[in-house]
Amino acid sequence: MKAPSAVIVLIVCLSAATPLLASSAVGDVVGKLTVGYQGWFNAKGDNSPRNSWIHWAQGSDHPCKDHSKVDVYPDTREYTHTYQTGYANLGNGQPAKLFSSWDKQTVDTHFKWMKENNIDTAALQRFAGGVMHDPVYAKLLNGVADNVREAAEAHGPKFYVMWDISGWTNFATELIEDYDTNIKRLTTSKAYAHQNGKPVVCIWGLGVSGRPNNPAGAIALIAHLKSEGLYVAGGVAKQWRTDTTAWKDVYTKLDLLQPWAVGSFGGVKGAQDYKPMLEADHTLLKQHNIDYQPVLFAGFTWANWQPKAVRNQIPREHGDFMWRQFVNVRELDIPSCYVAMFDEYDEGTAIAK
Repeated sequence: MKAPSAVIVLIVCLSAATPLLASSAVGDVVGKLTVGYQGWFNAKGDNSPRNSWIHWAQGSDHPCKDHSKVDVYPDTREYTHTYQTGYANLGNGQPAKLFSSWDKQTVDTHFKWMKENNIDTAALQRFAGGVMHDPVYAKLLNGVADNVREAAEAHGPKFYVMWDISGWTNFATELIEDYDTNIKRLTTSKAYAHQNGKPVVCIWGLGVSGRPNNPAGAIALIAHLKSEGLYVAGGVAKQWRTDTTAWKDVYTKLDLLQPWAVGSFGGVKGAQDYKPMLEADHTLLKQHNIDYQPVLFAGFTWANWQPKAVRNQIPREHGDFMWRQFVNVRELDIPSCYVAMFDEYDEGTAIAK
């Protein structure tokens, strides 16, 4: 399934346009288009450390009619390694197969597509809550990270690591250990993203509902990462600007803010109505000399993952929904944006084929 051509055209236009108002000079994040990259799919027989179906089906079940987790099915014709599912044959008579992010060729193909569509940077999502205590999980995540590094070096888009702190109670201390043990080595890659001369990292979930509530720990963590010479971005709550909790002191410590908007509005009118919030966010952050990267998304659906959810909850409207979000960014002279996500088929946000 391909991203709507209108979306790709505007991605190219945004990336190629002269960067406008920003707190920082153009780098690998500011003045560029970034996509979130999950890289979290596995298949039985892929020889990964877990060697089972992950994110394609409920639990580790074989993907089939009664055990599906995705609402969007990928176009697998350009992959050399795919794995047989329990679904019926596709409409063209070909067997229904799926890819694994463990395979180098999968990630290489994704970064080739990014290059072909003028996507500048990919933020590799890292759910590292169990990494320091589970060597099998650590090997899996680190293997995918190496695939991303090699693919970025081969094709040109930059990459950086974005830790997701969902369910990670001890993130404030364990993230530092993960950086020192597993991530720091990646920052020496010629393809690792830099901003203001510093390697970029991001912490997602700061002040977001349902995530660990430790603003003091977050402030200490940000200070430590900055002492390591890093440019620190944060994925924060959509309503960060009106937050009156202790998290408000965290936001000002960050180099860049990404307010999370996925699933919070729908339809072309909903996207247009969101424009004043973008403008207010951008204005306030410029006053504080903090960079801004609004989050855009193509649509949303996860009914096969969450059975009580509405199918096609936020329709793509043939690309018009996302197009309006890009128009907002251009009309407000915001030089950077973040698309969530490149490959998130199980939440229906994927813009990849």
